[in-house]
Amino acid sequence: MAKRRLKNRKVRLVAVGSALATGGVIITLLPSANAAEEKTPEQIITMCERSAVLNGEQRSVSDFGGAFADGFQADNCDYVETNFQSFDGPTEKASIDFPNCEPNATEPAKVSITWKATVAQGEGKYTATQQGAGGGLFGFLSGAWLKHRGTTDMTVESVTAGDTETREVPVGKVLHMEFTPKMQRMTGEWRVRIDADPGSFAVNPSPEKNFVASELVEGPVILPGAAGAAGIADGVAKPVLTDC
Repeated sequence: MAKRRLKNRKVRLVAVGSALATGGVIITLLPSANAAEEKTPEQIITMCERSAVLNGEQRSVSDFGGAFADGFQADNCDYVETNFQSFDGPTEKASIDFPNCEPNATEPAKVSITWKATVAQGEGKYTATQQGAGGGLFGFLSGAWLKHRGTTDMTVESVTAGDTETREVPVGKVLHMEFTPKMQRMTGEWRVRIDADPGSFAVNPSPEKNFVASELVEGPVILPGAAGAAGIADGVAKPVLTDC
């Protein structure tokens, strides 16, 4: 029997964490060139989670709640980071309005303005929903995220920034504070491999098979908190004046 050549194919998944609202994600699947030879991203992640070796660690089927008869679905899976970027997140209003709009106002009004902004922490498409805090694939992704300066554990759902400042509001103006967070984006791939099988008397040989599910995580840059307190979101706060 002639050996059929199989081409390795990539299945792309992009999971973009929400910047300032929720921890939701957007999933984009590229068209399949040959669905019969491909796996869906969800199937690849299941194979990764049930692989015999995960990020270099030899595993038992009990590590993913399986029984001996279940066996492994893949020989190896690695999370490989491919890129890391910093960028400005969307600006949000971070305080109430402070007007100086009285008809008889003649001087700037001095006000104590307290502002606060909340930024959602990074999470991946699969990790938060399927693996839980700290375990399985989530642990490896969170560990990769923590290697970067100014990041915090992805089990933390959100971080905040805030302050109380004294400002002057000119006559005929309304003051509020805005906050623009500094964000980070980590791109990586779950790379799954099924080793080649030389075959036997009753089993046909098969070539090595490789599958890839790409994952993208976004989250805020974190500044260390005071005296061991939780970290705070890094970014730029500025006053904004509008007409009455």
